[in-house]
Parts: sequence; structure tokens; C-alpha cells
Amino acid sequence: MTDAHDVLREDPDIGPLVETHGELTIEPAEDFFQRFLTSIVRQQVSMASAAATRERLFDAVEVTPAGILAADDETLRDAGLSRQKTRYVNNIAEAFENKGLSKDYFAGMDDEAVVGELTEITGVGEWTAQMQLMFSLGREDVFPVGDLGIRKGVQTLVDDDLTRAEMREYAERWAPYRSYASLYLWRVEEDIAESVEEVESA
Repeated sequence: MTDAHDVLREDPDIGPLVETHGELTIEPAEDFFQRFLTSIVRQQVSMASAAATRERLFDAVEVTPAGILAADDETLRDAGLSRQKTRYVNNIAEAFENKGLSKDYFAGMDDEAVVGELTEITGVGEWTAQMQLMFSLGREDVFPVGDLGIRKGVQTLVDDDLTRAEMREYAERWAPYRSYASLYLWRVEEDIAESVEEVESA
């Protein structure tokens, strides 16, 4: 069986990063819902702020769809969620509760269908959905070109002037392991690498 790392080691761009950082892996999250909520908590705030909010939230409520829906908004706000994020986490909890969203639910769907379903939830954009593909569902061939860190990695390794469309086209050489390639692209810039490690460990 072909291994993602064996393939990427042969790539002139990613190969040296594999040697530097070792065999980075893509694995499904143990708890899809908790991982999803952590993505929302982390949006547009510092790592330290997100970590503190996550800790308070997980202490204050049972972090399940039913637990979030049973909590009043004031409790969620006291944990550090903004009014907007309080609405978003409730929307996600409702979708999980009403549709039975789970890793098994999405198992038979292709990546595009998963993104389409997740972005129907108010508050979930394409980037957040792609993070769920990678870090919650363990999909191996995701290339989140909307992510600034990914674009910076490509610009540093390949060409400063590539458009997003050109980046997508260039990334075809890393298929069917573009998620793995993304892990290495995030590590091209040290400050971005630290942020990504926080995402992966959430």
C-alpha cells in the first residue's frame, strides 16, 4: 500500500519538510462534536483566549449536542463565548441533534458533499467545514486554500504571485494526500506552525 509520506518525500517542495518534521498524521477526532465546537471557539481569537474559553466551556456544561442545547445562553456567554458564537454553537448542536450528524453519518459522503452539508449550518463557513474534514473526519485529500497559512506556505515554497486558483492547480501534484501536504505547508512559517499545532491538539 502506498504511504502518503513515501509519496511526499519524492516531492521537491514537501519532501524536505517531511525530513525536517517527520511523519505528520491525519487522524479522525475521538469526539466529532467537541472538536467541531473547538473550531468555533478558536475563530478570530488568540490561542490563549481560545484555550481559556474552551476550558471554561467544558467545565460549565456537558459538551454534547443535548448538553449545549440544555444550557442557557448566559452560561455559554459566561464561559467566554460572544453573542454570535453562542448562536453558532447552538446552531451546530441543533444540527447534530436533529440530523444525527456523526462520523458515521458522513462516512459515505465525498468531501464536497460534507462541506455542502456543514456550511448549511449558520455560522459554519467553508474553512471551518474543511477543518472538520481534516481534523474531525480524517480525510486525506483536503487543500484549504482559503487558509492564510496554507497560502503563505505555498508562496514561500513555490511562488509569491500565485492566485488561489493557481495554488489549487499546483496542489494537484499532492493528490490524493493534500491534507498531509497541508500539514507541512502550515509548518513553513514558524508562527503559523505553532497555531496549527494548537488546532490539531484541540
